[in-house]
Amino acid sequence: MRKKQEAHPLMKKFSIDAIPFAHKDLNVWRENFKGITYLDPHTNLIIGGAIDDIWINKKTKELHIVDYKSTSKNGEVNLDADWQDSYKRQMEIYQWLFRKNGFQVADIGYFVYCNGITDTEKFDAKLEFEIKIIPYTGDTSWIELKLKEIKKTLESNNPPEASSDCDYCKYREAVNNIKSTESQTSDEKKSEEPFDKGKLF
Repeated sequence: MRKKQEAHPLMKKFSIDAIPFAHKDLNVWRENFKGITYLDPHTNLIIGGAIDDIWINKKTKELHIVDYKSTSKNGEVNLDADWQDSYKRQMEIYQWLFRKNGFQVADIGYFVYCNGITDTEKFDAKLEFEIKIIPYTGDTSWIELKLKEIKKTLESNNPPEASSDCDYCKYREAVNNIKSTESQTSDEKKSEEPFDKGKLF
């Protein structure tokens, strides 16, 4: 479809007037630890991300950022859960990055959601999915202010308090607790060791 510059059947099904975007750097943009990057001159921070796909609007010639998601759940997939806010922020970062790299990017991006079908009569060594394309209108106005906050935090001598909602904070707290317990156990063992006068000489 990309080589032929033709719309995918799913685009037609969901009435999306776009075709896959062809660009020499597409494979780089898709690669983890490479992706597309931008050096923010106000903070000297390099921001980057690896996209899944890009479509180009046939009328406006603007780019639509496309993100692929997969799940297996009963009912219709959507973007209404609180934890899916991170998906939306991710989309907005991608939109911002491409704009900063000189591309005309539409506010509307698309999530291609693959939902595994679990109610089939038998497995037959084959997975089946229902695919839904969910449009999302991004807002990138928060990003540059947040970058300034990030820089301020990185340069501060006083790190912020750990958040109860942060998985990384919980992980670090658990690791620190384990280390503290191991250190305490080790000290207790040393204090219980019999005194050996030979160790003094």
